[in-house]
Amino acid sequence: MERNNTKTGTVNVVVSIVIFIAAAILAFYSKTLTGQAGLVFLGLGLIVNCVSYFQMRLEETERLEKLEFEELNKSKGSSSLFNITDAELFPAQRSREQFERVFLPVFSVFLFILQACISYFFAKWLINVIPPGLKQPTIAMALFGLCALVLFLIGKYSAGLARMEDSRLLRPGASYLLLGSYICFIVSVSHAAELLGFPGFDLWAARVLAGIVALAAIENLINLVLEVYRPRVKGKAARPIYESRLVGLLAQPEGLVTTAAQALDYQFGFKVSETWFYRFLEKAFAWIILLQLALLWLSTTVVFISPGEQGLLERFGKPLETGSILDPGIHFKLPAPIDSVYRARTREIQSFNIAAEEEEGAEHEEHGKTEGNTILWSVAHSDEEEFNLMVASRSLLSSTNSASAEKGAPVDLLSINIPVQFQIKDLRAWFYNHTDAGKLLEKTATREVIRYLVGVDLFKVMSSGRAKAALDLKDRIQKQADILELGVEVVLVGLQDIHPPIKVAKKFEEVNAASQERESMIHAAEGYAAETLALAAANGTKTIDTAESYRFRKSVETQAHAAQFTNQLAAFRASPTVFSHRSYLKALEQNSTNSRKYVLTVTNVRDVVTVDLQDKLRPDLLDVPLPGATR
Repeated sequence: MERNNTKTGTVNVVVSIVIFIAAAILAFYSKTLTGQAGLVFLGLGLIVNCVSYFQMRLEETERLEKLEFEELNKSKGSSSLFNITDAELFPAQRSREQFERVFLPVFSVFLFILQACISYFFAKWLINVIPPGLKQPTIAMALFGLCALVLFLIGKYSAGLARMEDSRLLRPGASYLLLGSYICFIVSVSHAAELLGFPGFDLWAARVLAGIVALAAIENLINLVLEVYRPRVKGKAARPIYESRLVGLLAQPEGLVTTAAQALDYQFGFKVSETWFYRFLEKAFAWIILLQLALLWLSTTVVFISPGEQGLLERFGKPLETGSILDPGIHFKLPAPIDSVYRARTREIQSFNIAAEEEEGAEHEEHGKTEGNTILWSVAHSDEEEFNLMVASRSLLSSTNSASAEKGAPVDLLSINIPVQFQIKDLRAWFYNHTDAGKLLEKTATREVIRYLVGVDLFKVMSSGRAKAALDLKDRIQKQADILELGVEVVLVGLQDIHPPIKVAKKFEEVNAASQERESMIHAAEGYAAETLALAAANGTKTIDTAESYRFRKSVETQAHAAQFTNQLAAFRASPTVFSHRSYLKALEQNSTNSRKYVLTVTNVRDVVTVDLQDKLRPDLLDVPLPGATR
């Protein structure tokens, strides 16, 4: 029997190598994602079969060594000339024990690291991959079907042998062979789906296989931890540490109960499967499953509508005439699939962006913002590529001459990220009038934004016309939504995050700064001109007023002098001598008022000089003859 196990192990290794090479060529030639992901299981099965085959060879050598020792004892008796230890008597046994104690745990750790790395690679590869389209799907489907048949026959035969106690080492490789058979069959189904017009099946099947690899890695890690605490029973063959129960379950789902019993017996170190509780569960397992399914089916009669939501009740795929709209709270209905409920958040404001999706949180704060939350045009606002739209050029809008319009660019580019907020008002229209009303609303809003921006001025829409443009876009999107009967109300269209493209933002800022500087200089010049003209007018008025005042003063003074001369002439005629002396003294008085005076007298006489400096009225003014008087 052991010799047959070794031969079976050899066949498993050879078949694994041939199928792996053939499947790899077919997978990369036909460009199937499922086939390329399935190569991981075929490769892991090849490695496990090689390790199982080597371990079977060690046990086979140990068995032959013990048979030789027994034959030698029978022929020469039990006496021995020398004391020889078991390690010296059975080197093959020592090699097998060292292999199981050292190599198998290291191999299991290597297997876990390999599965974890493959899972990480799949997560990076399959998340954004675009299916390239299958090549020669008919031929590839037939060849993968042939590989599935070969693996199924060899794996089924090995799995049958592995049920015997002495053939336990065939079980890990047989499980991988059967799983590889199923994977090859799934690859054939993905090619058939391509022919039937379902190209997305290949990608989703590949993602499912990637998830199974990740689960296998987690299971391998758990097995490594549990192996440390597993009780060892002397004389009981240990289960290979690299054997995957998940792979065995997927390869032989009919042996679920048996696999669970073997796992429990192996882990706890005693026959858990022989206890009364396990026997009861084994007998009532089907009824327990049916009861759980029945309870699960009955639970579909209760519906909870969360706050802010509304539900649409359907019966046999059609809405009820009355009571089809369910408000927040608990509701009862007929079990599925008779009644179905579709939910939508009608009480809250929903939104989408007409641009590339932005990352929220800290990353958004790092791009395009400086201290004080100031958004800069010259710094990227997100990691995604910006969404640019064409807007009309100012020179094209303002110029009536075609020759001058040809000198400048006919359009400008504008980077936008326009949030559109809406609320569902008619739940029936939202669900029934269109297959995907949300996507249609987004496409409609994008179309209206493109149509509107192509006819507005870049500088105006980014400055004084921003608020008006937002209201115009809101009205236009609402009008189209009403025409399409989407059942929504557009609440807001935000134009806050519109700016020139990052590549030209710096030059745009320079041009804008030059324009602002020009306007500043123009306003400064106009202010200087207004100030100069006002000062010139004021100075002219002042000069004119000064001249008029001087003329008037001179005229009055001249008239006063003329009148004084007339009066003095009358006084002079009355008394020329007195008038002359009085005028002389008056001049002397006026000219010597603020000057120091020295009186020089002789010393040999005693003359007394009396100077009366008191102002007196002029006699010529007092000695005016009265009318009719005679002298």
